[in-house]
Amino acid sequence: MSTKGFGRPRQVFKYTGKVRPGIVSPKRSVPGVIMRPSYADDGIPKEKQPQKPWEIEIKSEEDIAAMRISGRLAREVLDIAGRTAVAGASTEDIDVVVHDETLKRGAYPSPLNYGGFPKACCTSVNEIIGHGIPDSTVLNKGDIVNVDVTVYYNGFHGDCSETFLVGDVDPEASRLVRVTYECLQLAIAICKPGIPYSEIGKTIQRHADTNGVGVFKDGVGHGIGQAFHTTPDVLHFANTVNNGIMRKGHVFTIEPMINEGSARGVIWPDGWTAATKDGRRSAQFEHTVLITEGGAELLTARLPGSNPLMFLEEKH
Repeated sequence: MSTKGFGRPRQVFKYTGKVRPGIVSPKRSVPGVIMRPSYADDGIPKEKQPQKPWEIEIKSEEDIAAMRISGRLAREVLDIAGRTAVAGASTEDIDVVVHDETLKRGAYPSPLNYGGFPKACCTSVNEIIGHGIPDSTVLNKGDIVNVDVTVYYNGFHGDCSETFLVGDVDPEASRLVRVTYECLQLAIAICKPGIPYSEIGKTIQRHADTNGVGVFKDGVGHGIGQAFHTTPDVLHFANTVNNGIMRKGHVFTIEPMINEGSARGVIWPDGWTAATKDGRRSAQFEHTVLITEGGAELLTARLPGSNPLMFLEEKH
């Protein structure tokens, strides 16, 4: 159809890599018996946020006990989702598993309708940095895919993600995933009372620079609890921003997004999906972290039956 007389033609979005949006199925329902977060109906979180970025809630022992449960449930669901991330499966298949397994545990899939997000988890394939919407896209052997799972149980969220290798991948992909995992582990290792949150970004940036990869700056970790996202903002790149100092009882996520090439990204027309500017691959890992008296506890720690970290085995 001609556009003459209808103004200038709409600019065609230029995708940076090979991944394209697929068909998104209708939003799935959640039984009324399951406790729902404040945004479940209209997409708008209702929790009051701190006025200053360094004002961070100290969780009570009761809160922490509840968050250990939500973190454990998120880990269980993520492990099951990882076993679904195989060649021939679609990202929609992964989402169905996450949705169903979350409901089986009496929990609500936190991403569902958060800000209008249409699915139960995020699935980010190859050059997709984060917030990929599960759809009809089929995984192929050699792909990498991050699955980001958050569950809301008994009033608290638990949040974690991993990047999975789909069959045999090339050495560069395996290396990217391994370095990203190492960035997260090194950041966790410095966490204890008295440490500025800015040290997390410095630690991640140092390891990324050493390995010649880019740190995506527009994706941050965050405080978590009864609110899905709150203070502190956890920046993953070297910075001197005053986002507070770690104290016993703080709970937050660390979730570095590491790019194979350029650190820059672009947002797809769907308003959610972030892709690398140069079309090269990206990887991410995430844990929910509790600051304890002597260090840090992972509320989403891997379990004895969690999926093997194949990228570590390939290193040796």
